[in-house]
Amino acid sequence: MRHHKYFLSLCIGLLIFSCKKDDNELPPPEQDPPATLEIINSDNVLLNPSGYAPLSAIIQVETKEDVRVSLKVLGKRGADSDILNEFSAFSSDLEIPVHGLYINASNTVELTFYDQSGTDRGTKSYEIKTGFGIADLPFITIEEANRADMAEGLTFVSYFGHASSQFPQRPFMFDSFGDIRWFLDFSGHPQLNQLFYDDGMERLQNGNLYFGSGGQMFGASGNNLVYEIDLFGNVIDTWPMPGYSFHHEVHEKPNGNFLVTVSKDGAATIEDYIIEIDRATKDIVNLWDLNLSLDNTRTALKDDASDWIHTNAITYDETDDTIIISGRTQGLIKLTSSNEVVWIMGTHKGWNMSGDGVDLNQFLLTPLNKAGDPITDPAVLDGDTNHPDFEWNWYQHAPLITPEGHIMLFDNGDNRNYTNTTTYSRAVTYEVNEADKTIQQLWQYGKERGVETYSSIVSDVDYLEPGDHVLFSPGAVSINGGFYGKSIEVDVTDSSVIFEATIIPPNPFFGIITFHRTERLSLYPPE
Repeated sequence: MRHHKYFLSLCIGLLIFSCKKDDNELPPPEQDPPATLEIINSDNVLLNPSGYAPLSAIIQVETKEDVRVSLKVLGKRGADSDILNEFSAFSSDLEIPVHGLYINASNTVELTFYDQSGTDRGTKSYEIKTGFGIADLPFITIEEANRADMAEGLTFVSYFGHASSQFPQRPFMFDSFGDIRWFLDFSGHPQLNQLFYDDGMERLQNGNLYFGSGGQMFGASGNNLVYEIDLFGNVIDTWPMPGYSFHHEVHEKPNGNFLVTVSKDGAATIEDYIIEIDRATKDIVNLWDLNLSLDNTRTALKDDASDWIHTNAITYDETDDTIIISGRTQGLIKLTSSNEVVWIMGTHKGWNMSGDGVDLNQFLLTPLNKAGDPITDPAVLDGDTNHPDFEWNWYQHAPLITPEGHIMLFDNGDNRNYTNTTTYSRAVTYEVNEADKTIQQLWQYGKERGVETYSSIVSDVDYLEPGDHVLFSPGAVSINGGFYGKSIEVDVTDSSVIFEATIIPPNPFFGIITFHRTERLSLYPPE
């Protein structure tokens, strides 16, 4: 019996041994590390190649094989101040755009190269020395910066402040530490040296920037064109508007066409037309004459026969092919593509017949309280007083449509309740029921801040995805002889401040304006 047990143990041992790796087996030979990428030429660094972007550069690199590149502009305040970007294109003849340098600094830029298999083939550093900025740029203070929760990107400012000459206007971007990392100076530009972009610049779907240039009433010699530029300030394309003069805003539709707020040349009234410019043909393909669809004699908010509506913003609702315009001294109005009124958001006082003979009272929205019941107090409807659950929009700017289909805007509060005694501005969200012609206030921020964020003119609000945040930007604040603008990121869920910056110009435009709008944008748009 002992022999059987021994034989069985021997067999099991042989079986286990046969399943184990041979301890004497030689390991596979080590793979040679990838050869360091051979760079033929890497010394060509062009600072400010266009002449209009002092904090931008191009690095030209020629390699032996096709590679792609990742870029890092090292921040001087740790990893949170680094500028990062991945370029997807492969080439052996590379021109890498560099944005995000510091003013008057020796900037370190790192390029890391990857071959077709994704293997890291090495990193090369470049030192790029920039010069001093310009006196027109502002002083920026950061009051709050929760960098873990902030929406990504830099704060883009369509800046009005200046030190001496008012034109050209100079947009810039600053990081969460308040350091300016990009700006454009068109002082030496043959076309844009008198730039007046009014509402400011926005980003096209293709990643470039766009804006209109006008401002004749302020002394600028803007040439009434819509411009597309890259981040270096190079003009990519332009679109004319013959017979009309640009003011305030250009809005890109999903199909690429441009909606533009304009004045009709030679008309007795101003800022009361909208045109649509075909992106491809550059023709004007649609026209909205607000003198026909609305009542240019209404004076409930302001009595000005010439500038009776002061259209300061426009957005597009692709769900029903309509436009929403902000008439500073009339209200927010939704119009069809054939210039018919859908609804009017604003106080009910003083509406009569439109220029083409339609009773406009039928389009006024009825406010609801929190329970969803109509508010019927005539004093609230007319705007003489506020309801605890609802306030009208006063001299508003920057309307937008949220992902839920709600209307968000900057409620300036100028002439609120016709008294000018309550000075506060708000970011506010409303829900409009078009079928019932009702409006309900859902959320607001700013009333609790009072005069410190009160801006009677200009200003902006933006919805920041995916964090359900809002960028609240009063652009013309004046307190005790001081002037500034603020860019404040707010969490909608609890109205907590995630980020707050104060922008102080050396000399505000028109004696009060720091900026018209701010955005949160990346220096490098997604490819």
